[in-house]
Amino acid sequence: MNHDASLSAPPRRARRIVLLSLAILGIASAAFVVRRPLMMSAPMCMAGRWHGCFDTFNGVVLMTLVALPLAALVVWALARRRRAAGVTSAWRMSLAEVGMVHGTVPFIWMTMMPGPGAGIVPARVSLVPLRDLVTMGTGQIVGNLLIFAALGFFAPMRFAALASVPRILALGAGCSVLVETAQYVLRLDRVSSVDDVLVNATGAALAAMASRRWWRTTAEAPSDQPRRAPAPAG
Repeated sequence: MNHDASLSAPPRRARRIVLLSLAILGIASAAFVVRRPLMMSAPMCMAGRWHGCFDTFNGVVLMTLVALPLAALVVWALARRRRAAGVTSAWRMSLAEVGMVHGTVPFIWMTMMPGPGAGIVPARVSLVPLRDLVTMGTGQIVGNLLIFAALGFFAPMRFAALASVPRILALGAGCSVLVETAQYVLRLDRVSSVDDVLVNATGAALAAMASRRWWRTTAEAPSDQPRRAPAPAG
């Protein structure tokens, strides 16, 4: 059995390296595509100014990309601490925790940005399903799909109780309802729409399906506890 495990280790390590390389390549490609609009917010962000950086989509995206090395460092620190404590799947758990936060908070921040009539125009609600969907542009639909995509991708890997596509769909819908309710209560000059809830939840479910191969085993055997040493024989 030890011989078989040693044979399977190199392909598994190579697979991780390939996945990490693809992720880095994807992030670099996305940054190259959107480099011009991001650079428009760079002076404001580098100067630490709120206006022009944290109150714009480009500024939030730029700061999210800039914070990626810090997020990677947090993953490494958490994983090292867990491995020292004997926790199995330390890297997966640490990556899932940081990924959920780093991939979700910026999108919620952008969703909660007030419009030009915030606090002035009355709150608007659209409760008819699919009515707003036909008027949404491609960019808005893609953005809504990505709001809780990181949560849907990583949550089943971290929490065995959420290792189910229907549960992630319900989680995405619940979080989206909270966001839409907050937009209505705070009068952010945004339309609180049931279609936004549907698209956001769909994005979370699709992301969960994309990461299914990594969280199926986690659901069968949760590994949040340190490994126990085997009892001495005899």
